[in-house]
Amino acid sequence: MKVEILKENLKNGLSIVEKIVGKNLSLPILDNVLLSTEDSFLSLSSTDLETAIRLWVLTKIIKKGKVVVPAKFISNFVSLLPNEKITLEEKKQGLSIECKSFKNQIQGFNPEDFPLIPEFKNLEYIEVENKKFCQGLAQIADVASPSQSRPEISGIYFIFSKNIIKIVATDSFRLAEKTITLEEAVKKDVSFILPQKPAKEIINTLGDKEGKTKIYFSPNQTMFEFPMKEAPHPQIQLTSRLIEGEYPNYEEIIPKKFKTHVVVKRDEFLSQIKAASLFSGKINEVKVKINPEGKEVQIFAQDPDIGESQSSIPAKIEGEAIEASFNHKFLADGLINIKSSEVIFELSKEEGPCVLRPVGDASYIYVVMPIKSTQA
Repeated sequence: MKVEILKENLKNGLSIVEKIVGKNLSLPILDNVLLSTEDSFLSLSSTDLETAIRLWVLTKIIKKGKVVVPAKFISNFVSLLPNEKITLEEKKQGLSIECKSFKNQIQGFNPEDFPLIPEFKNLEYIEVENKKFCQGLAQIADVASPSQSRPEISGIYFIFSKNIIKIVATDSFRLAEKTITLEEAVKKDVSFILPQKPAKEIINTLGDKEGKTKIYFSPNQTMFEFPMKEAPHPQIQLTSRLIEGEYPNYEEIIPKKFKTHVVVKRDEFLSQIKAASLFSGKINEVKVKINPEGKEVQIFAQDPDIGESQSSIPAKIEGEAIEASFNHKFLADGLINIKSSEVIFELSKEEGPCVLRPVGDASYIYVVMPIKSTQA
């Protein structure tokens, strides 16, 4: 293999594919990146056996071939080179790198030992507006939490039905659901559970890109593909194994009726929750009291070792007076993921699930369970 490539293009590609590489003592080959030539492209691939990333860069191909080298080492080294053209050449399973006055040789590994990355040919897929999809996924991805006893809730649940995608995550203490509208309806209903790690990689890798992402369906795996602008060819493919199991019937958790309906300024509510959190003690407890007569939401927290905090915020309130205690982090996470200037806060009872949703946007809902209060 021998290719010529601009430093910036190689640096950007390596910075993406190295993200899923970590120290793997049992399979050291997974610490590497596979560089290979395909037509007029240099392909960069990495995998941890659960998730794989492939990326293509338009390149001058002098000689076809492939080489496997340590991912983080080559990424760090290339970032230090001058912003010029780089010549990469495979020599005896190593990689020669020349750039201006730099001449270096990196020891590599046998490309035949690098794991095969599955290909998705002739499989059904849908297209979704990339930025809208990544923004929606970002509102959900952090809610899931690793669980060995219930691996299905460790991932992100995708439901494709008619012309919508529903994305759902829960950790048993809170739940978030985002609905995204598709331009074209899916041919048949499909659902799967995607692990949290590749979901976050999609957000980090594709989040700022304009265009459409293809989502491919397969029984045990899925692939997210983003195209090149300059050629009819994929730019990035992220492939992931799916989590086996049946996702819980989460819709049963979402309350349908409420005793109290509150509309409050998002930024002010979030700011007061964060301030109260400093006084919330070891169990992160913040008490929220809805006062319909005073038309305000009162926020209280105390810790015998630190002190106490009291604040209030004006609100539009319909329904009964009610108070409930929350883990401040869960409440703040929901508010952070809501982008509207005002939020709807609905409560059914002191220990029942509560709902946060944006004003004027029915596509997002965040359910949070109160905690049993210990405060006086």
